[in-house]
Amino acid sequence: MCGRFYVDDETAREIERVIRQVNDRVNGVPTGDIYPTNPAAVLSAQNNEIAVTLKRWGFPNYRSKNVIINARAESVLEKKLFHDSILKRRLIIPAGGFYEWNPAKEKVTFSPLPSPNVQAPILFIAGFYNHFEEEDRFVILTTAANESMKGIHDRMPLTLEPYELKDWLFDDHSLDRFLHKTPGLLDKRQEYLQQTFPFFDSKA
Repeated sequence: MCGRFYVDDETAREIERVIRQVNDRVNGVPTGDIYPTNPAAVLSAQNNEIAVTLKRWGFPNYRSKNVIINARAESVLEKKLFHDSILKRRLIIPAGGFYEWNPAKEKVTFSPLPSPNVQAPILFIAGFYNHFEEEDRFVILTTAANESMKGIHDRMPLTLEPYELKDWLFDDHSLDRFLHKTPGLLDKRQEYLQQTFPFFDSKA
């Protein structure tokens, strides 16, 4: 499950730096918490190059008012709604990290492990898109939780290493391997609920 991710200012600058190594078509990266139905900067294949565009998060769900934001990597090829998109329209969502809530409803932030050579490591999340209602919309792929996630949630986004980005976008023969990969470990920070104590009258 992945229901919210974020791009802070440092990560946005790092994303723009990395993107400019590919092309110069950068019109700004949305920052802050990204919720379903929000637009986000994504990387996709266009004319044999990696292009940067804004796409909206969530496929329309014609059975309810909610949008479809995640797809299970293990079964994505079996779903009619997703089949053509995962084969032909893969993309990458760069982020600073994502949030999940543990069984006690405490928010946990997951981000890339610190790197001595990178000021703001980027989390690269695998996804795909399709065209709906005159705009492109994307879905995030999820997979079974790795050791970083266990005890928090049984699902997590399918994340990619920097050296895997081109293969994810361009190499169709690698798709099955990606759909069954175990994501790398992540940095985990937990926000504990503030404890409350009974009020005592100091004059008693």
